[in-house]
Amino acid sequence: MDKIDSDQDLRAALDRLTPDQQRRLGCRFVQQVMHLCRDERVKRAIMTGIADTATPSELEDAFRAARARAVSTYTDCGKDTDWLEQADHFVAAAAAAALTPDEVLLSDRHNRAWKAAVQVRMAVNCAMMEDDSADEGQIARSQYALAAEFVG
Repeated sequence: MDKIDSDQDLRAALDRLTPDQQRRLGCRFVQQVMHLCRDERVKRAIMTGIADTATPSELEDAFRAARARAVSTYTDCGKDTDWLEQADHFVAAAAAAALTPDEVLLSDRHNRAWKAAVQVRMAVNCAMMEDDSADEGQIARSQYALAAEFVG
C-alpha cells in the first residue's frame, strides 16, 4: 500500500489511475459526504459511479442527474447563504466531477478523482458553518487513507 499523507501524494496517486478508476474512487470520496446531499437522484448517481458493472448509459444518466442538481443549487452572488444548501451543491458538483464523461473533459490533465476530492472538501467547509462536528482536516486524511487502500 502506497503511503499518502499529503495532497501532493494524493494527486500523484490519482494521476496514476485509469479514467474508470478515477471515477470509482472519486465517487467513493463523494460517498463519504453523501449525508450532506438532499437529493436521492444524486445519491443513486454516486452509487452507480462506484459500481464496477455500471453501463455507459447508466453512467451518463448518473452524470446528468448530478450535474443538473449542481446547476440547480448554484447560489447567485449577493444572496443570503444557506450553508447546508451550499454543502448539498458541492456534493452534487463532486459527484458530477467524478462522473464526467471522457468527451466532456477539457484535457487529460483533468483528473475526475481530484476534482471530486476538492468539491467534497468544499462541501465539508460549508457544513462546518452549521455543524461543529464537521472537520476539513479529517476529510483530507480520510481521502488519503481511501486512496492508499484503493491503489494498494
